[in-house]
Amino acid sequence: MNRKWITALCIALLSVTVLSACSKQDTNSSGTTGGTGEGTGAVKLNAFINQTPNLASLDNPFTKQVEEKANVKFNFIVGQPNDNNDKRNVLLASGDYPELFLSGNFTTAEQMKYGKMGVFLPLNELIDQYAPGIKQVFDERPDLKKAVTAPDGNIYAMPEVNECYHCWYAQKVWINQKWLDELGLEMPTTTAEFANVLSAFKTKDPNKNGKADEIPLSGAMNTWHGDITGFLMNAFIYNTGDNQPFSYIRVKDGQVQLSASQPEWREGLRYMNQLYKEGLIDIQAFTQNQEGLQQLGNNPGDAILGAFAIGHVNMAVSGGDPRNKDYTTLPPLKGPEGVQLSAFYKSVGNHGRFVLTNKASEEQQIAAIKLLDYLWTEEGTRGQEFGVEGHMWSKADAGQLNVNGEPAEYQVDPAYLEETVHTDGWDQAGPGFRPRERFESQAVSQDVFSTEGYELRLVQETNKYQGYEPNPSEFFPIDIFISSEDSEQAAQLKATIEDYVKSSMLQFIAGDKDIDKGWDDYVAGFDGLKLGEYLRIIQSAYDADQNKPK
Repeated sequence: MNRKWITALCIALLSVTVLSACSKQDTNSSGTTGGTGEGTGAVKLNAFINQTPNLASLDNPFTKQVEEKANVKFNFIVGQPNDNNDKRNVLLASGDYPELFLSGNFTTAEQMKYGKMGVFLPLNELIDQYAPGIKQVFDERPDLKKAVTAPDGNIYAMPEVNECYHCWYAQKVWINQKWLDELGLEMPTTTAEFANVLSAFKTKDPNKNGKADEIPLSGAMNTWHGDITGFLMNAFIYNTGDNQPFSYIRVKDGQVQLSASQPEWREGLRYMNQLYKEGLIDIQAFTQNQEGLQQLGNNPGDAILGAFAIGHVNMAVSGGDPRNKDYTTLPPLKGPEGVQLSAFYKSVGNHGRFVLTNKASEEQQIAAIKLLDYLWTEEGTRGQEFGVEGHMWSKADAGQLNVNGEPAEYQVDPAYLEETVHTDGWDQAGPGFRPRERFESQAVSQDVFSTEGYELRLVQETNKYQGYEPNPSEFFPIDIFISSEDSEQAAQLKATIEDYVKSSMLQFIAGDKDIDKGWDDYVAGFDGLKLGEYLRIIQSAYDADQNKPK
């Protein structure tokens, strides 16, 4: 069954079947379907969960531990994480959906849509009454509660919170420190200095092989932060880069703007066009994928890659390649007008993992929310990743340190990193809570170039970007709720506007469009794409988000 047919089926059936399912809510809530109906013993829960290819089976020790801790018995409906949510969508469209989604991955727009239809149950009162752990988290972290609360005041879904520090500043450029040292160059701090370094990489044979084979700067498209324009543009105007929830969007004086239509954007294009004309940007950076970049980074023989954009270095240069150690991060560059920014991606990851539907009886609702409370504990969250204690993780030994040089709380068996298929845990498929202090409590080698010390290396490199993120008042929230009435139109407008920005950007950089002569026509082109309507929609969402109770 092809994906387009599935999508069409979902749209055609949803209004009939879901509403039909809603009409059955009273019967289900009476306890006559689902659950034990006896008030004793384990509560039966039909639960949708994704199983990745990296997990051998969900019938494993961690699942049994969860069932015992939460007093539930699962009947798993298993989906695949790479099916574009097809199975999930078919379940909803058919009306034959389960009481619980553990891997729902529902967008904020979907949460509001199904919440208003009565398919998704509000979780607020259940959390207050039966989830003391989560309630305490909300008391200590009101920002999290605000992020998961829809504009109507209801919480329809709970996420996997994964506060990965180096992911917050994932828009990085890595530069060959060995080449800088070989040429007697300092780390560049401005756009002008960076251009000079790239020119030296191109012309002064830093790999000392007598060939003009050096590639000064490259990247990769459709790759986690492989877009070189994201990093470079932040020396002129704030730019989150491509493939983001709200690419090219910023806030100024409370007004949502498209960075790509502002005069500062033109100056950034002018800078990149100059680099391109001088042969300092790899032409393949705008067409190749991660594999193409890896071929440059892992080039047999001499190193040929001077600098590249990517989320972390091992994505471009193999961790087992000795040349991997030669690369370090380039801190944010200062532009000619003093702009020096780092893109910032901190969020709660608000794609709703955990959702309770109107198929759940009262007994099942209570059991499910207690289950969620356990999954958000340190044991429950860690177990989803590594399995039960003693399998692939254990408490840290005395003297073991975490990425901050502090005593670690737990250690992971090195064999886990070597496994291609895990035999325990859920491979992080469910809702969990890993605030930064939990994320960074793992024991790591203090040798940043060892396999076990790689996370420490990423933290140290990321420290160079902290403090250059935009002012909070200029940051457009990633986990924002778009109204269900506007969500479809917003998605369509977003896609066409971002495609126009990317294609035009490449034409300006490559010189196919003249930056001065073609700029006004480029800006005028947004009118035909209804940029004003798109900004109106997300401005309304931004205002609603700012007005949520603190």
